[in-house]
Amino acid sequence: MTNCQFTLNEMFKKAIAKTFPELPDAPVLVQASQGEKFGDYQCNSAMAINQILKSKGINSNPRQIATSIVANVPQNDLMQKVEVAGAGFINISLSHNFVSSMLKDILTNGVQPPAVPVKKRCVIDFSSPNIAKEMHVGHLRSTIIGESLSRLLEFVGHDVLRLNHVGDWGTQFGMLIAHLQDKFPNYLQVSPPIGDLQAFYKESKKRFDEDEAFKKVAYQRVVELQGREPDVTKAWNLICDESRKEFDNIYERLDVTLIERGESFYQDMMPNVVADLERKGKVIEDEGRKVVFVQGYKVPLTVVKSDGGFTYDTSDMAALQQRVRDENGDWLIYVTDAGQGDHFKLIFGASREAGIYDPKVIRVDHVGFGVVLGEDKSLDKLKDKERDKVLTPEELKDAQEAVAYGCVKYADLSHNRINDYVFSFDKMLDDKGNTAVYLLYAYTRIRSIMRTANIDRKSLESCLNTTEISLDHPKEWKLGKCIIRFPEILSRVLDDLMMHTLCEFMYEMATTLTEFYDNCYCVEKDRKTGEVIKVDMGRLLLLEATARVMETAFYILGIKPVTKM
Repeated sequence: MTNCQFTLNEMFKKAIAKTFPELPDAPVLVQASQGEKFGDYQCNSAMAINQILKSKGINSNPRQIATSIVANVPQNDLMQKVEVAGAGFINISLSHNFVSSMLKDILTNGVQPPAVPVKKRCVIDFSSPNIAKEMHVGHLRSTIIGESLSRLLEFVGHDVLRLNHVGDWGTQFGMLIAHLQDKFPNYLQVSPPIGDLQAFYKESKKRFDEDEAFKKVAYQRVVELQGREPDVTKAWNLICDESRKEFDNIYERLDVTLIERGESFYQDMMPNVVADLERKGKVIEDEGRKVVFVQGYKVPLTVVKSDGGFTYDTSDMAALQQRVRDENGDWLIYVTDAGQGDHFKLIFGASREAGIYDPKVIRVDHVGFGVVLGEDKSLDKLKDKERDKVLTPEELKDAQEAVAYGCVKYADLSHNRINDYVFSFDKMLDDKGNTAVYLLYAYTRIRSIMRTANIDRKSLESCLNTTEISLDHPKEWKLGKCIIRFPEILSRVLDDLMMHTLCEFMYEMATTLTEFYDNCYCVEKDRKTGEVIKVDMGRLLLLEATARVMETAFYILGIKPVTKM
């Protein structure tokens, strides 16, 4: 699909270069218009260029500049009209034929991703719960955001490696292993019943806090685990495997794909990381610790503790180095809570200064998110609306699951991830407003109209060459223009990794779709018999193009649409 904003930007870039060859870095500012009276897009470069010329002592006015730029815009099929307005705004109106051809392209070739300059190897670190502990809501946010970003990156053609950096190493495993050995001494022969890991963790923590002798044994088990002692390693694996069962159940329900690569994976790499930092003169001794300072920060990273042990800082630097050198990652993304922002600034800064990665070659992002504030209520909205009386049991189950998981994911993704938000089922399940339920209803309504018209996809595709998508009605035109903005929305999300932008677009498309329903008949029935007497195939093609964009967006968001609700 053509990214209209990018294409227009390139056109005006050429026009400005031709008009002002003496200004090689003249700003090119093309954006979607804020209102219909300003056209579909605006180029606001004239005012900025006017300021540059004035600074050089050249008399000019922005309206004349805008007129000169318009005169040099190359011939194209995209624009119907270009006008200079006000003090020098350039208003751009799209061509009906161009929008119609874009919609037909969606129906002929599917929803194609926007072009990306270079296909990258993306390593995205998300979810990352702790072994033997319950996955809390912060891990859930990381999982939902990380999965959606992964799907978007894959959709546009990047090679994506999804990593689950689980907390499977550290002092706590000493107490867990020691407690398991005491409670189930035959654990090597008979798999111990430790299904309730939460209770098991609390028991071992209580002993660790209250029993000095047990604490000493726990510390000894940590040393033995680090030395890969076989019996201790077996106990560690048993505990990890039990946690994985719980995590995998959640990932399966959420339709999330991950490769586990916990902290333990990087243990053998950490001595070399510290040695490399020492060779490069980055390590400073500080009261028995080995620390690394980063320019612009007063607090250092601790890479070796005073007792000789490594830290999370060391582990994260080892992970970053491995992802660059072994995985050939040229875009690294870390999806964690915003509270870890300063930590990752230090990790990225130290790695950059140590030459582990070059920011000119490798992009590194911390995708931080706010806190989820609690509210917990039941989920039986579809039965409240008596949908169980019009859907088969299988259709009702599919719809309930689509709404249940979809509403949780969408509520998370539709908020600006930097902000906190209140987890409220009442708001999530509202069928009005910017919710998954509203979007899913909008999609199922399209499918309902197609069933009423007795038209399937093959029938629609067969009439593509003989049927025009006219876009004559204002609501048809509004919907058509909205649909073809999809590529530029995805491009914007790829820049800032803010998924709520895609959600806002989906909501705009759904509300525009509702306006279309209310004003444009697609299927006309006999009022007495209910028999279909007229079908507007052009409008059905417009609806099908809308549905296909919605399906693609749903997939990226990790939501499964259903054809009936």
